[in-house]
Amino acid sequence: MNNIIQTFFNVDVLKEVTPYVLNGLWTTLALSLWVIPLGLASGLLLAVAGFVTKSRLVRGALVVYIDFFRAFPPLVLLIFLYTGLPYLGVELSPLGCVAVGFMLNNSSYFGEIFRAGLESVPPGQREAARSTGMSRLQSLIWVEIPQALRNVFPDLVSNMIEVVKLTTIASVVSVPDMLYAARTAQSMLYNPTPIVLAAAIYLALLWPLVIFLSHLEKRRHTATRPGF
Repeated sequence: MNNIIQTFFNVDVLKEVTPYVLNGLWTTLALSLWVIPLGLASGLLLAVAGFVTKSRLVRGALVVYIDFFRAFPPLVLLIFLYTGLPYLGVELSPLGCVAVGFMLNNSSYFGEIFRAGLESVPPGQREAARSTGMSRLQSLIWVEIPQALRNVFPDLVSNMIEVVKLTTIASVVSVPDMLYAARTAQSMLYNPTPIVLAAAIYLALLWPLVIFLSHLEKRRHTATRPGF
């Protein structure tokens, strides 16, 4: 038992690495606050484009885009952007690679969520908005998108949680996030306690969001359950 404590919960190592790991935490939070809005905005744009267009070619292109990036491993995508683009004459910083890679990956998932939300809005809502003199764009902005957001809000929160966890792969391109800091400290001290600390911080950050998500899903289930 003492060996387990000294290996994974070493107090001396914990005191030494905590400031370093917390410094990486701020990078993780800043990265999340950057890539989540970027994914939301690009996903909403994809969903609206697919929802309003009448061109089969455009819809087909959007379907291919979404299916491709949902199937393509995000870690491989990130490595390709970081190591492959320079051969094409395009050089991005590690943070730029993460921003582009996450936008491509997240927009496909958020786009599908927004698409489902827009399709869940009854056509009568759009027709009623148009009958009041609203344009198609005004109907989308003021009537359809707000209702779509409300309908899929739990799904959006769920995907945001996944995005925060996904930020751990940013360390493979040397972005100094929390996992990068923990792995560096582990390699220097030959002790996995920093990794355990990082895992505990992720758990403390995301567990309240998971509880909040469960509450939202329970409310949605209650609201959609037929009465007796």
